[in-house]
Amino acid sequence: MKLIQLHTLEFEEELERELEENPALEIAKEESKEDDYSSLEDSYETEGTESIETDFDVDQYLYDDEPSYKTSSSNYSSDDEEFDNESLLTEGQSLYDYLLEQIHLANINKEDLKIAEYLIGNLDTDGYLRREIKSIVDDLAFSQGIYTTKENVEDILENYVQKLDPPGVGARGLQECLLLQIEKKVSSDKAVSLAANILRHQFDALTNKHYNKIIQKYDIEEEDLKDALDEISKLSPKVGGNFDTQTITINQEIIPDFVIQVKDGQVIPMLNSKNAPTLRVSEEYKDILSTYSHDKNSAEHKQAALFIKQKLDAAKWYIDAINQRQNTLLQTITAIVKFQKDYFLTGDEKSLRPMILKDIADITGFDISTISRVVKSKYADTPNGIIYLKDLFSDSLTNDDGEEVSTKEIKMHLQEVISKENKRKPLTDDALVVILKEQGYNIARRTIAKYREQLNIPVARLRKEL
Repeated sequence: MKLIQLHTLEFEEELERELEENPALEIAKEESKEDDYSSLEDSYETEGTESIETDFDVDQYLYDDEPSYKTSSSNYSSDDEEFDNESLLTEGQSLYDYLLEQIHLANINKEDLKIAEYLIGNLDTDGYLRREIKSIVDDLAFSQGIYTTKENVEDILENYVQKLDPPGVGARGLQECLLLQIEKKVSSDKAVSLAANILRHQFDALTNKHYNKIIQKYDIEEEDLKDALDEISKLSPKVGGNFDTQTITINQEIIPDFVIQVKDGQVIPMLNSKNAPTLRVSEEYKDILSTYSHDKNSAEHKQAALFIKQKLDAAKWYIDAINQRQNTLLQTITAIVKFQKDYFLTGDEKSLRPMILKDIADITGFDISTISRVVKSKYADTPNGIIYLKDLFSDSLTNDDGEEVSTKEIKMHLQEVISKENKRKPLTDDALVVILKEQGYNIARRTIAKYREQLNIPVARLRKEL
């Protein structure tokens, strides 16, 4: 179960750990597509070998020269280079290191430098200082032995940390973050000056999109406000996002676990080749065990043979587990592809059928929990791009014609309707209920609100534009 729920990158790391810990397990240098799932017992020698006095049969671990017990499937992608880990990892400098480099070049005394470094260490991955200054003052005293005041820490934050690049770093909230960025721009520009004024004095009106109030406040034309809003839209609410999310959290990189091809109207699911390693029991360990099997009197050799047996047992079990993982993944993706064949052929999300975990569990005969583990964190490379397997699952509703439709389809219609609305007069949830009902989807207002929130679409008031 643990192996099944791992995505490709995690599986590679797990396999590497197992290979390091168990010298009896190794990757075969030459792959053979014959006897892909042959058993260990079918390939050992049975003649010409003595056994030592132990509670196990050493002979069962001695094999023919050609290893046939390996994990190899003919149904996997052969294009190793396409999903090469190295090509997906982004190298770079973290936000923390980047800020430390800059602060060490500043003209600042030794104790203030330590405070600045501590402040930088308390920034989150978006570049914000979310902690109270008073708490930082207390921490400096107890953990660093630096006794200072709230005013001094604020001074170092505002005059040193917040002056660092990227602009907006060290802010204690969104308003301060945007102000720090706009203040770096040319203030003589009319639009920039107005934008700064709005951020400083009319931030609540801005966030609630009370544009008429802002126009009346500054006695300006609508075009002037549009120019100012354009300047504000160029600012970043997460100035640290370009650093840590790409350079530190490498596990967020997407490596497809499955490859789905369409040929002559047929949808062909395959495993990414990195999920189908060719493993075998070490030839060296078999030779060592063969040597020890001729000495029945040496206690040391018996002990060594028992140790080797443990490693061989572990290797055999692990190869069985990998085989089972491959079969489970392949059967599951095959069932999903069969269920959603129209979608994979057309690439149109409206072709997605309502599908829940139980549907795939019924097809494969696996438990629902097993299907859940398979689709968790798994991606597939399709002719229409890389998709997240969980996105293929959705509940169903019945339309006016009595047909079952996917909730995903309804969300797509909802998103489409909102995208075409008049942004000066956005549609309320009640209005959306009426429109979708006209399209054959009889949905309650609270359901519309739930789907809208799941799509990260704000309420009508916040969608209003000039």
